Amino acid sequence: MSFVIAGPEALAGAASDLAGIGSSLSAAHAAAAASTTVVVAPAADEVSAAIKSVFSQYASEYQALSTQAQAFHAQFVQALNSGAASYAAAEAANANPLQALQAAGQSVSAAINDPFLHYTGRPLFGNGTDGTTANGVGTAAGGGGWLFGNGGTGGNSTNPGATGGAGGSSGLLGNGGTGGIGGTGGAGGAGGRAWLIGNGGVGGTGGVGSTGNGGTGGTGGIGGAIGGGGTGGTGGAASMGTGGAGGNGGAARGLFTAFSGDGGTGGAGATGGGTGGNGGEASTFSPVGIGLAQGGAGGTGGASPTGMAGVGGQGGLTAASAFIGIDLVHGGAGGAGGATTTGFAGTGGNGGLAASPDLFGFGTAQGGAGGAGGVAGGTGGTGGGGGNGGLGATLVGLAGGGNAGGGGDASSGLHGGAGGTGGGGASFLAAIGGAGGHGGAAGATGTGGNGGDGGGALSFIGGAGNGGDGGTGGFGGDGGNGGNASVTFQGTSGQSLFGVGGNGGNGVDGGTGGAGGAGGTYGASGTNGKP
Repeated sequence: MSFVIAGPEALAGAASDLAGIGSSLSAAHAAAAASTTVVVAPAADEVSAAIKSVFSQYASEYQALSTQAQAFHAQFVQALNSGAASYAAAEAANANPLQALQAAGQSVSAAINDPFLHYTGRPLFGNGTDGTTANGVGTAAGGGGWLFGNGGTGGNSTNPGATGGAGGSSGLLGNGGTGGIGGTGGAGGAGGRAWLIGNGGVGGTGGVGSTGNGGTGGTGGIGGAIGGGGTGGTGGAASMGTGGAGGNGGAARGLFTAFSGDGGTGGAGATGGGTGGNGGEASTFSPVGIGLAQGGAGGTGGASPTGMAGVGGQGGLTAASAFIGIDLVHGGAGGAGGATTTGFAGTGGNGGLAASPDLFGFGTAQGGAGGAGGVAGGTGGTGGGGGNGGLGATLVGLAGGGNAGGGGDASSGLHGGAGGTGGGGASFLAAIGGAGGHGGAAGATGTGGNGGDGGGALSFIGGAGNGGDGGTGGFGGDGGNGGNASVTFQGTSGQSLFGVGGNGGNGVDGGTGGAGGAGGTYGASGTNGKP
């Protein structure tokens, strides 16, 4: 089947052009008729008379054919005009039912939504209204329809220090709205929450600090029962002061799954970078079944070229439990420390704790990785320390401590950052400690960072984490100690029954090697690191 698209205006224009061409041809034929149909004989002889007759007859026949061509041309122009009129009439006829149907649909929608708007301030279905700016202050957005609809976007603030408008909450189905931008130095608006199925809204960006500090980013919205938490807003930048902290990620609390939002990035600042926002907490509880939970990652610390860069945000805490079931949980990773040029780079954030306390079943709990220390890129800068790995804990199953973040490099600077400490693992069945972070490298006249210690392990069968290697430099860093096959948590210590201690990290460029960790009741200790 072929498809044809016709434009009535184009057809009418073509017919007008053809009519003009026909008029020009008719005028030319008429002007030539008198001199071509009546030809004067060149002489009085019979040959001249015959030549006159031939030319006059040819001209008369040509004029007759021209008359027929003009009639055909006029008919063709008339057909084009008629076709354009027919197409235009058909379009008008088709448009009227569609407009009527659209109007009827709007009337039905209004009839359903208007009572809900009147009594509750929200429609039954449809997106929420966006916030506005009233007297320099951002207003909160409207919520989405009770059944389904996204929340509106919060209004932006322009007054100094004013908080941006909050994003609207969603309906049962839909996503929360984004928070509004804060005024100069003001905090961003919180993201709207989701309810049944949907993601929380993103937090608003903190206001820029023109002469002071930047504003804090808005908190991400809470995720629906099936959905994820919103990302925290970015902290406002500051051209003369300290950047604003990133907003915390939105929490997630689901029946079978929970994925919380990441923390927002800290704002860059002249005198200091903003702290990265913390990752949102994730938790789930399923009486019977499988539970999945992932904590949000911490936000990256804000950069500061010559000052103190921002610390990375903490990874989100994660927990999942079931009366009878299988749970898989992972703590959020710590955010990376902010970078600097000649100042002090930020420390990486700690990884989030992960816990899976199932009564009957099997659980795995992996603590979040520590964030990497910030990098110092210029002469005289100091790299940031790595974040610690998060603790992993479960009743029956496998627990793993998060690996620590490595120290930040200062390849042309004075000091490389120290590696973080690996997270511990604790479980009745099996546990593994996280590895310590490596030390950051320093310049030829600087000192490399020390490696971090490995995480411990407390379990029936356990393996502690290895210590991190020291960083390179004119004076190398020491290796971190290997983790012990035991864990101390909030003042309480315990030792693995069958456990192997972690190996010590190696010292670099003259640094001392770390000591191997102690084994369990039955198990070998780790080997010492090499100098």
